[in-house]
Amino acid sequence: MEDTVVLRKSNFDITSRSAFSKEDGTFTSRSFAALLAKNVIPYSHKKIANNYIIIKRVFKFQAVMSRITNTEKALLNKYDFNTLEFTTVKQMYEELGLLQKWSFSEDEKLRKDSDEILEIRVKELKYIDATRYASISNEIYKGYIALENYLEEISKYPLEI
Repeated sequence: MEDTVVLRKSNFDITSRSAFSKEDGTFTSRSFAALLAKNVIPYSHKKIANNYIIIKRVFKFQAVMSRITNTEKALLNKYDFNTLEFTTVKQMYEELGLLQKWSFSEDEKLRKDSDEILEIRVKELKYIDATRYASISNEIYKGYIALENYLEEISKYPLEI
């Protein structure tokens, strides 16, 4: 009994796998766990995540979603954010942390922009998921996977029944 516990413990390497990663995913950053544990999740983020999960469970994104508009892209550029397919996992974690912080800001414009940016990100995620295509297929630019994991974790609805 003691040998199996020691064996399991020695095979568990916290730096190689994340508790939030899928079977094919390797550990990317400890900041995801810190993002969820350290910050309070805004209600608007939970609402957007619940909508995303419900739509994904019901429709599975069979219909192609539209790309973001130029005004939405301008809003992302205003805060120096790349489009989702050009975003790394680390950049996405930092962005989500900023959006969480901005959601509790005294500035009404910043709070509104924070919610709008997250909605834009979900729209981009739906497009990538619907088309199963990202124009950049490099392993570095997997920010959309980090965003999807974040939405799944904060949603009150499980993705799989």
